[in-house]
Amino acid sequence: MAILKLTLVTFGVLYATVLSGMYLWQRDLQYFPTRRDPAPLALGLHGVDRVALLTPDGETLVLWTSPPRGDRPTVLFLHGNAGEIADRADRYAFYQSRGLGVAFLSWRGYGGSSGSPSETGLLTDAETAYDHLRRQGLPPQRIVIVGESLGTGVAVQLAAANPVSAVVLEAPFSAAVDIARAAYPWLPVGLLMKDQFRSRDHIASIRAPLLILHGERDQVVPQGFGKRLFEAARDPKTFLSLGPVGHEALFRPATWAAGADFIDRVVTP
Repeated sequence: MAILKLTLVTFGVLYATVLSGMYLWQRDLQYFPTRRDPAPLALGLHGVDRVALLTPDGETLVLWTSPPRGDRPTVLFLHGNAGEIADRADRYAFYQSRGLGVAFLSWRGYGGSSGSPSETGLLTDAETAYDHLRRQGLPPQRIVIVGESLGTGVAVQLAAANPVSAVVLEAPFSAAVDIARAAYPWLPVGLLMKDQFRSRDHIASIRAPLLILHGERDQVVPQGFGKRLFEAARDPKTFLSLGPVGHEALFRPATWAAGADFIDRVVTP
């Protein structure tokens, strides 16, 4: 009995230690900025303005913008949790080549932007960027929200609360906490997780045409989470499987083209 009691006590102490560590450092496991902030021109991008945005809570954000061709819409792109907008310069150039206006937002704590990331902070950042586009004279019917991976959790809430012309979600999830539960079934993640990004609670409030893109072999955000979100969305909505590819498909021109083709179809001049 003494050995059993010692074993249980030891296990309890170890479990409590793991719980404490996961709680204290959870955002280090959720956000992976590299804090690179090169000038767009150094990355081969032309016609890009680097705008400094001030958030209501006092952070300064980097926004790369370029105008559309004619009356084409502008894409407000909300990137994923790893790297920087600088790592997505080829995507930026692709949107330019399609005649779209472009606005790439660097989250707080990421390249060139002050602060530290959190769900509340990222939502504030996205609202700040959206409001900036509106102040620049862009009407809602000329703003398209594109979210990538973790950025879809912000994109859903932004589009649910503000009028836009279309929404494209690449490798989205029903909720970040759902993915965490699947990854750590032995932890009470619902109680511990601060930034849960519960997209399933907001997706039905989006009234704009919606496209979800997801790879069948995505191990970072398995496709089932994207399908669950799609089921909760209202029409008009489209789910497009990217085929037998993983999360790396988000960095492939074919994925961007699928989103741009959708924009061409649903956003009328």
